[in-house]
Amino acid sequence: MSPFPEKILLATDGSEDAIRATEAASDLARRSGSELHVVHVWHDVPGFAHKFVKAELRRQGQEKLDEQVRKIEDSGGRVTEAHLRGGRTSNEVISLSRKIGAGLLVVGSRGLGTVQRILMGSQSEEIVHHAQIPVLVMRSGEEAWPPIRIIIGEDFSDDARRAGDLAASIGSLYGSRAVLLFAHPDLPEVPEGEARDAAAQNLMDMRQRDENRLETRAGELEGILGSRPEIRVADGYPAAVLLRAIQEEDHPPLVAVGNRGRAGMMRTRLGSVSTKVVTASRGPVLVSPHVE
Repeated sequence: MSPFPEKILLATDGSEDAIRATEAASDLARRSGSELHVVHVWHDVPGFAHKFVKAELRRQGQEKLDEQVRKIEDSGGRVTEAHLRGGRTSNEVISLSRKIGAGLLVVGSRGLGTVQRILMGSQSEEIVHHAQIPVLVMRSGEEAWPPIRIIIGEDFSDDARRAGDLAASIGSLYGSRAVLLFAHPDLPEVPEGEARDAAAQNLMDMRQRDENRLETRAGELEGILGSRPEIRVADGYPAAVLLRAIQEEDHPPLVAVGNRGRAGMMRTRLGSVSTKVVTASRGPVLVSPHVE
């Protein structure tokens, strides 16, 4: 059994998606016995603003925070500590996660349309790409939690391994079934002529090696999850393969991926699997950060 994080930090703004994040974080803390910390960040204004304006914004922020804590406790949950911060949401949430030693961040996504999110970004996506701990991004909809099915994107990196281990730990709390999926982004073309048979054999050998590695990994995850994940080797770009797998059933799955940690400009130009999945998934996404 992989150890579950001892502290969960829930970032909430009172929106519909934050409500789903609150439900998921509270449920995870209750089932795992982890501490639950809650933070709300009120948007501070420049120093020249009237003190009354700042005081009013802070008061409204405290009201939202108190309301979320009350909802958690009314539903049978327990909040270890509530935190009110002022500033930029992503910066304050990440800073607090470090300060308290959180092992999992839970945030809601505003659910903007795909193109709009790509153009504008979101605080949840900023948190995903800059946090040094795993982030669970929740979507709205009553069917989003608990996870009946988990899709684990595997690329045999340390980032993917951490995402898979934590996803399996979550799945063990709910009896979820899992799919362990590996995608070939660039399979070589099979040539014509005499070299065709040899090239085809090389592709078959490559696929068999991948399946063997997945079988080994599935055995490791079985020890955490409590049941053996289904394994799949697919051809195509990883993000596209994962997003197709999400559509297979009506109930949105929890998708777990590692974040390879491309630099900001490179990520903007080329994208990343985690960015695309967080942007386009219709259900919750767990992203484990790249750690140097």
